[in-house]
Amino acid sequence: MNPFSCFLASALVLLGLAGVAQAADQGPVRIRVEPFISLPDNVRHPEGLASNPVTREIYVATFDARMPEAARNNQILRYSQEGRLLAQKSFGATPLTGIEYADGKLYILNFGASKLQRIDADFTASTPVEDLVEFKALTPPAPSPRSISNPDGSKDVITFGSSGFAAPNGMVFDKARNLYISDSFQGAIYRIERATSCAPCALQVLSRDPLLATAGALPFGANGLAFNTDESALYVNNAGDGRLLRLKPSTGAIEIVAESVFGADGLLFYKGLLWIASNQADVVLGLDEKGRTLVRAGEFEGIGHDGAPRGLLFPATTAVQGDWMVVTNLALPLTAAEGDEWEERVTRWNLVRFRIPGAMH
Repeated sequence: MNPFSCFLASALVLLGLAGVAQAADQGPVRIRVEPFISLPDNVRHPEGLASNPVTREIYVATFDARMPEAARNNQILRYSQEGRLLAQKSFGATPLTGIEYADGKLYILNFGASKLQRIDADFTASTPVEDLVEFKALTPPAPSPRSISNPDGSKDVITFGSSGFAAPNGMVFDKARNLYISDSFQGAIYRIERATSCAPCALQVLSRDPLLATAGALPFGANGLAFNTDESALYVNNAGDGRLLRLKPSTGAIEIVAESVFGADGLLFYKGLLWIASNQADVVLGLDEKGRTLVRAGEFEGIGHDGAPRGLLFPATTAVQGDWMVVTNLALPLTAAEGDEWEERVTRWNLVRFRIPGAMH
């Protein structure tokens, strides 16, 4: 880190997030990330991430979708605050997406099995997994067409297709322990009432909107979810469209907040900022609720001698651990072509972290 960056980082610690906003009048504050955790051998593609606010343990879920299925090794991993591996639980061939901690339990979106599951937060390899709800095809399986007005006065109409495969991806609890879940393929936001006390649980469709679907190069629509402080707004990332959306929980109405956030994946609201893992830009962005970028954390810096990404490579999710923000490097190749993606060079997968601007230590 150069002397100016060191000075700026120290200044931000003293100024707090108000200082971030003030400094951002000259452009976004830039932060470097540092290595934190290397995953075990043959455990790859860390996607979901959560933290225990009491013990500061870190939980990781993997999205291993290799073919053939027998080659997959999906896991839930539990790490100490210092990054020591405490336990791992095998999920075999079924890729996992979002995970969340609540009241001593870890909630798991089992993408491959189309289920919401629950396990004790202090799990071991033998701890049983509880099924809470199964996601099924909606009727209709795709949201309604989206009409787009062009500058020349013409209009385009995007008609979405769907095979009815449910794609549970992101989730967030509100203060009443209701759980909200995104469906990236069917363009939906679900709600489960009192999710910490139901088994099995009832699934409600909160919103079905063409803004939650995508026809973009990245085939995932609605993704990360986050509430603002007073829960008047539920923010939603659309990864394929590169958009941050705002949903009104009482009505399900949606509006666009920010655009050009390519691969808007995991989403977290913390200390007044919306933290977006932009997986195709290899950066974590901190936006205010108007959609202005105030912080840019990380960049891709190559592949290390250990085969792991240096910096960020396809960051998927963030979690707060004390004064730190932890980030998963999913490092997932997307194209069938060979030699066109740095992700193909990765042989060891990792988590990185950065000091949250304004954190006291």
